[in-house]
Amino acid sequence: MSFSPTPVGPPSSRSVQEQREKWERKRTRTVRALVQTEQKYCKQLQLVNTYFVEILKAKGTLRQDIRESIFSSIPSVYSVNQTLLVHLENGDLGHGFDDFCPHLHHYVTYVDNIQNANKVLALQVKKNKAFRRFKKLQESRPEFLNCKLEDLLPLPIQRIQQYKHFLRDLSENTSPDYPEFQPLSRSVKLISEVSQRIQDNARSHDNHLQLRRVQRLLKGRKTKVEAPGRWYLREGWLRTVPPKGAEVKPKMFFLFSDVLLQAKPCHPLHPTNGDKFAGQRVYPLKDCTVDKVFGHTQSQGGLLSLTFPKAKLLLMSSDQEDINDWYYSLSSAVGQLNSRNTVVHQRDDLVRRPLRCFVEDQKNQTTPSTPPATTTPGRKRVAPPPPQTPSRPTAPAEAEGSASKRMKLTGGPAESESARSSCVIL
Repeated sequence: MSFSPTPVGPPSSRSVQEQREKWERKRTRTVRALVQTEQKYCKQLQLVNTYFVEILKAKGTLRQDIRESIFSSIPSVYSVNQTLLVHLENGDLGHGFDDFCPHLHHYVTYVDNIQNANKVLALQVKKNKAFRRFKKLQESRPEFLNCKLEDLLPLPIQRIQQYKHFLRDLSENTSPDYPEFQPLSRSVKLISEVSQRIQDNARSHDNHLQLRRVQRLLKGRKTKVEAPGRWYLREGWLRTVPPKGAEVKPKMFFLFSDVLLQAKPCHPLHPTNGDKFAGQRVYPLKDCTVDKVFGHTQSQGGLLSLTFPKAKLLLMSSDQEDINDWYYSLSSAVGQLNSRNTVVHQRDDLVRRPLRCFVEDQKNQTTPSTPPATTTPGRKRVAPPPPQTPSRPTAPAEAEGSASKRMKLTGGPAESESARSSCVIL
């Protein structure tokens, strides 16, 4: 009869080893997928660089400025990724991405130009007959596999998103003791910043399209919707409750990050504006108070009360879910707008008043009867600076916002206090 004692050690040693083997298998699969997709990506970049950028440059079909507007930094991106592919195929991931990340500015340039590139490309395809024939001929090559140039241009942006996921998986399945762990962790952070820039640019572009769409819905050009820093939030029909018991009429409301626009539909038989709206009032959201009068329970609709410094608005809807969504959107917009203004005012107070004066005032208030301390010989006492009159705010749009009674939204977040405190009536 033989006896084999159990090995001395923690009972979880076997599970730790199994977990490490599982991490290694995941890491191996991620590396394989990264290399394979990088090979395909470099071939697609080569198609664009060889059959479009270089040949167009040699033939002179497009001017240099137009060519650079469409293809931007694709030649530099292709060169950088060729070097990265060599490192990946050799299994040197850490060193490869360490060399790759300092060249991410080529991707940033491409990301910032992609919307303009799509616009210029569409314009050249429409108006430049020679380029349209050249593009069709190149896309018919068997190497393109029926891919259009419009399908190949977004590839660098899509690749950045793929890099972020690949590197995150690699860093999560790589032991901190491995020499590649630190380079991979640094690369995840740098590439995530470029990925965030891509998302911000996409959101900004979508917001720009929404603002332009709302502008086209409004009759005439008196109401200016597009303004720096303004974000489109939502729109919909709500019924306004008049103060003197008049008829309740439905109105179209457009909610932005800084104002609420009320509009009415134009006459449907109008020859040009039958499907448009006429702007009526603009309510600045600064110093606005949003209250839900009724609609807290599962009832039929609800009533919202919007209180402005010099106006009050009652909005009603028979849809419970819709009125709740409006209440949340309005409260969120007002809260974010006021929080941004509060932070700026606190910062101005700290900047305008020296810290030494603030400390001395606090001491004088707490100990009014304490005699002044004896000064050290040879040193002069510093007298507090004379009180300064508050300087006028330097917002460029203040004078314009308060001087005009026309309904304009171009003031954006930099409107004057008087324009913010009351609605503008057409």
